[in-house]
Amino acid sequence: MVTRIFLFIVAAATISTAAQPIRLHPDNPHYFEFRGKPTVLITSGEHYGAVLNLDFDYIRYLDALQADGLNNTRTFAGNYREVPGSFNIEGNTLAPQPTRFIAPWPRSEQPGAVDGMNKFDLSRWNEAFFSRLKDFVSQASSRGIVVEMNLFCPFYEDVLWDWSPMNARNNVNGIGAVGRLDVYTLKDAGLTRLQEDLVRKIVAELRDFDNLYYEIANEAYFGGITLEWQAHIAKVIHEADGGRHLISQNIANGSTKVAKPDPRVSIFNFHYSRPPESVGMNYALNKAIGNNETGFDGNADATYRIQGWDFILAGGALYNNLDYSFTAGREDGTFAYPSTQPGGGSPALRKQLGILKRFMDSFRFVRMSPANGVIVSATPQGTTARVLAEGGRQYAVYVHRGRPVKDAKPPYQVSDDARESTIVLEIPKGRYKAEWINTRTGAVSPKEQFNHSGGNRTFVSPQYTEDIALRVMR
Repeated sequence: MVTRIFLFIVAAATISTAAQPIRLHPDNPHYFEFRGKPTVLITSGEHYGAVLNLDFDYIRYLDALQADGLNNTRTFAGNYREVPGSFNIEGNTLAPQPTRFIAPWPRSEQPGAVDGMNKFDLSRWNEAFFSRLKDFVSQASSRGIVVEMNLFCPFYEDVLWDWSPMNARNNVNGIGAVGRLDVYTLKDAGLTRLQEDLVRKIVAELRDFDNLYYEIANEAYFGGITLEWQAHIAKVIHEADGGRHLISQNIANGSTKVAKPDPRVSIFNFHYSRPPESVGMNYALNKAIGNNETGFDGNADATYRIQGWDFILAGGALYNNLDYSFTAGREDGTFAYPSTQPGGGSPALRKQLGILKRFMDSFRFVRMSPANGVIVSATPQGTTARVLAEGGRQYAVYVHRGRPVKDAKPPYQVSDDARESTIVLEIPKGRYKAEWINTRTGAVSPKEQFNHSGGNRTFVSPQYTEDIALRVMR
């Protein structure tokens, strides 16, 4: 009997881990389906060193995300790391001490790496790294959190390339004797083979996880990364993985139209997409559009909350704020970073983004699409509104104070004074209910039920500061 129970548990675990990975929703590929449910990915995550930094307690970190109802995180693959002081980030999880950095390749017995440690041996795998990576993804899985496995990252400065295991100065194999602008170009056959082998190894190790997608490279529009190299890596991922997992391509900072979409790519991710023009520009692709890194707009929670609501209500599928309150030793996200930090993040912000996630989950959003055309007016002056809708059935409305200002810090003009807004929508005849949601507290106004004869309908908000949301259901 004990043997039968054990075999049943093993079989059940195998079925669970081999489940259908997160995919584009079959009824509306602008969104995801994860574990049988329509899904948007919303988070405020650490700076991508959760696996490669041995001082970072990722279980405590994942618990913090789960507690606020967030369901996404990014992580880097250990071929890129930063150094203390990079980008003026205090407590940077991507800049572990040399003795606490773990890479996909083990150290050799030969001294002489730039970081003062022994050089790496790129002919062998560091199984301790892959055990840590798999446990991270497994722990995320048990908490319903989807992992973006980011495979590569450009070297923004010479010092970052100087510290990489792929640099010939840091390995015993003589691989990577190139400048930082030639690392991701297909020019060096040995370096390309190393990158291919790393992709295949990661894909093989993570093959059975369902809470996973792959991003080819973070900010692939910097550091000399070519489109040909990106297409090549996408092909390697697809062939090694058998097409099981989604592939993401990081397109641009801000917004731009994807001119020649790679057919293997299902997620087109942008950074700092505010206002979220990247969604509308690329909506016709019928793929998921994401904003998977924010920051460099000051420290205020309101800035990144507004960016998140604005992006998701524009039809986006994914929003990730780069959250500097997560550090080694403060994996619960309570680090009090200095005002010089190039971004924000806080326990309060994560709770507010959890409100956005629950707001979206209150709709059958796979039946909805951007519908700003139903907005007849938004007053007083300075009020802006955005709508997702299934005409005549459900309307998600987001209202904020002040228009986005490009290249300003912060990018949204906000005010602390409370006031009402009046929103006029053109909606079909029917019986509806409406309620306002406080985006900072989650408080919901009393439901208003009304019969509507068709045409314009006026909605007057409670007093609010900065932003507010409206839910209208048939």
